[in-house]
Amino acid sequence: MGWGRGLLVSLGLAAGAFSASAQDASRFPIGDVQSSVLVIEFDRAFSESDFGKRVSVEIQALGAEIAAENRQIEAELSEEEQRLTDLRSTMSAEDFHRLADDFDSRVQELRQAQDAKARALGSQSDEARRLFLSVAQPVLRTILQERGAAVILERRTVFASITEIDITNLAIARINSVIGDGSQMDQP
Repeated sequence: MGWGRGLLVSLGLAAGAFSASAQDASRFPIGDVQSSVLVIEFDRAFSESDFGKRVSVEIQALGAEIAAENRQIEAELSEEEQRLTDLRSTMSAEDFHRLADDFDSRVQELRQAQDAKARALGSQSDEARRLFLSVAQPVLRTILQERGAAVILERRTVFASITEIDITNLAIARINSVIGDGSQMDQP
């Protein structure tokens, strides 16, 4: 009798545990795995989001502008250098060196100005990523809570995992729904 009652109690506990587990599982959409750890590919989330795509197009356009300016400046400087070379035989060494020094100074100034533009472009890209992360954090926290997870790790730091804990696609969709391409936000 004690053995039978123990079996019934065990079955009852198992059924209760299964029922509670089924109720917990019903909180998650089909295909979602309950895990205390989730992973995200942040670079992909940024680059594939509407915000990241817009920023990428803008950065590429600005980079192309800088490259075009560089080519134009290079062509103008090459012409000027050729003129100086042609004048060399018609001037005193002192006058030529003065013109050559002036030319070298302008080349250095132009190079520094163009380098500053390139650095500013890199800073603009970095600032866009920081802005994206600040907007993404509340979205990621919501996903974290919905999944009952404790942490989201960057995919690159994870040696191995099941694909079901990767929330990158979900994060992209949710962030897109919150900010779209971000054009209405203050830009970096």
